[in-house]
Amino acid sequence: MLLPGTEELIDRALREDIGTGDHTSLATIPEGARGSARLLVKQEGILAGVELAATVAARFDSALHLRPYLLDGARMNVGDVAFHLVGPQRSILMVERVLLNFMQRLSGIATLTRRYVEAVAGTNCTILDTRKTTPTLRALEKWAVHLGGGRNHRHGLYDMILIKDNHHDMCGGIPQAIAAAHAYLERTGLDLKIEVEVRDLAELEQVLLTDRVHRVMLDNFPVRLLSKAVELVGGRFETEASGGITLATVRDYAETGVDFISVGALTHSAPSVDLSLKAM
Repeated sequence: MLLPGTEELIDRALREDIGTGDHTSLATIPEGARGSARLLVKQEGILAGVELAATVAARFDSALHLRPYLLDGARMNVGDVAFHLVGPQRSILMVERVLLNFMQRLSGIATLTRRYVEAVAGTNCTILDTRKTTPTLRALEKWAVHLGGGRNHRHGLYDMILIKDNHHDMCGGIPQAIAAAHAYLERTGLDLKIEVEVRDLAELEQVLLTDRVHRVMLDNFPVRLLSKAVELVGGRFETEASGGITLATVRDYAETGVDFISVGALTHSAPSVDLSLKAM
């Protein structure tokens, strides 16, 4: 289900593209002409954005109707038809690019996510996204990660306390930062989980001595060191690996027993999937 604020985003995207009017369609397509177009898959992957496409179409023109044949999260193959869009021809042409831009981007994220998820299948490791998203598109991009089989890390700065290296460096150390976080939660009455990022085993030892955290982020640990770190934690709290983990290496990291692997590339480097809206 699409999150609140999506309709406002759609409105901005339509205004950006249409401006004072689609003068090409207004000039060449008779008023009142009706027709249909099909969403043609030109590259295999995981489909994402059908629900969004239906919302784009209906928000622009209530006379547009989308007939889906594939649902969000489905595996798609070259030549598949994901849906038909039926209604006024001018409206079909006016929503085409906005609809495709969203779907190609989101399907690319879902597809890359699924590749990471499949790479760690059979382990107990979960693939997470990060906050490295396109400004204003975070909710949609994280939705695409979910459709690809991954899980969402925090959505923003407001739904978790994540003490990163800059925080504990500026605060005077890891124990001080953890203590300050607990004092803040007690003072504000907030119920937030606490995660701490560490850069080496020495910093991990400080977390282990201090305790009172929900998860530790093991940043840029090589596989051998990560395995040692997971062993040291011994299940006392959740473990998360991050930093430069690729499709070629993710399986090795997952097999250390780490609980989560966060991958910024899911949203900042996913290539778009080739989709096309063709008149029928």
